[in-house]
Amino acid sequence: MVKSYTRSRVSQISTTSIAPDTSSQQLNFWGNCTKLPQSKLFGTDGIRGKVGELLSAPLAMQLGFWAGRVLKEETIEFGPIIVGQDSRNSSDMLAMAIAAGLTGAGLEVWNLGLCPTPTVAYLTEKTDAIAGIMISASHNPPEDNGIKFFGSNGTKLSTPLTEKIEAALRNSIDEDIDTAAYTSNWGKSYYRPYLVEDYISFLKRSLPAQIDFEGMKIVLDLAWGASVNIAPAVFKSLGAEVICLHELADGNRINVNCGSTNLELLQAAIAEHSADLGFAFDGDADRVMAVDDRGNVVDGDYILYLWGRYLKDSGNLPDNSLVTTVMANLGFERAWQALGGKIIRTPVGDRYVQEAMFATGAMLGGEQSGHIICHHYGISGDGLQTALHLSSLVRKSESSLAELVANSFKTYPQLLRNVRVEDRDRRLNWQSCDAIVKAIAFAETEMGDRGRILVRASGTEPVIRVMVEAKTKELVNYWAENLVNVVEQNLNY
Repeated sequence: MVKSYTRSRVSQISTTSIAPDTSSQQLNFWGNCTKLPQSKLFGTDGIRGKVGELLSAPLAMQLGFWAGRVLKEETIEFGPIIVGQDSRNSSDMLAMAIAAGLTGAGLEVWNLGLCPTPTVAYLTEKTDAIAGIMISASHNPPEDNGIKFFGSNGTKLSTPLTEKIEAALRNSIDEDIDTAAYTSNWGKSYYRPYLVEDYISFLKRSLPAQIDFEGMKIVLDLAWGASVNIAPAVFKSLGAEVICLHELADGNRINVNCGSTNLELLQAAIAEHSADLGFAFDGDADRVMAVDDRGNVVDGDYILYLWGRYLKDSGNLPDNSLVTTVMANLGFERAWQALGGKIIRTPVGDRYVQEAMFATGAMLGGEQSGHIICHHYGISGDGLQTALHLSSLVRKSESSLAELVANSFKTYPQLLRNVRVEDRDRRLNWQSCDAIVKAIAFAETEMGDRGRILVRASGTEPVIRVMVEAKTKELVNYWAENLVNVVEQNLNY
């Protein structure tokens, strides 16, 4: 089914929460939910946490039910909910539980099985689906998992809708209501993995005509995750010689010492096989990091610069603008400005990058971590699509990735330290700690225009991220260590 864009399928969002319906006969099949934390459930990338603590089958089932109720209320014409998952051992359980909740709310579910997150986003946009759901914790360790929602246009579900879903869920739990109103209109769930082939065809169509990778040797680190069945097949179909690392779907090892956050094994494999370049995906393949033939890391800043310069030179980059986050390196920003380009910075999180792209008309944006969005070709961040287009740039340039990077820019020294803070409420409200706020202000005053500091709570992991960037490594190391100590002393007690 092809989605019609001439009709509006979602009504105006109301500000009232859905009250649990207790007037009809009740069915006691939901089970019990753990008491929810006081802080918001939905972060920048959905709901994420350790399975068995925040995330459980009863929570996923109730979340599916109340999300289904909200989506039905806001939808004029019903369509399916598309559900995908990564390889984590808990993903089957959460996918089945949320599907049970959705069908309990009277909705139809199309289960794709193992697939990258951008597959769900693409198919949600291109079919008559009213929403999409991905079960994944992205680059997090195996014991974590997450539930992220997409709207019918393939972008992250809007904040008003996630707030409405969360309010309905909290009302049901706070009032100790663990049953759903009886209905004779149950939905159905269908297993439709063949739809992933449509996504693969889309990836190939997005590339320049007649492009091939014949003669290129490419190493792929698949992180034991969602890309194992797709990435090698696509690169091989385009003629590349492919060497795969961590190429099985293994829920016990997803992201463990591999993937986009651990590049040492990819660097070693490129050297061992004398490969032209390599790519490391995260567990759900919505982001990618590259490594050139000399073993140098090519992160999202470099990818944005190289892809942006290509689009700019071909006249396909409106206002010569790139959207990136506060984490982007100053060296990248100043080099892009030297080309006559403009940088638009957002808070960390691809949803903020996406919002700024829509607001400004920018066509390319992303994060230093390798989450890249190109509206010329797709609606969401896509690690595999990014890897394919970067490979295409290398092929068309008739040079190596290392040479392209050498002729781009030099980064300022930057250090990112993660401080683990298990207490969710304390972590998310760190700005109420006077000692940390004063330490940051003092460090900024001392550094002046020689550097910058960014401290924030991760929206996806139980950590406080401390980033220091400056003209010298000495400044970076000194102030990073100082601030990390202050955070540890004041939040872990």
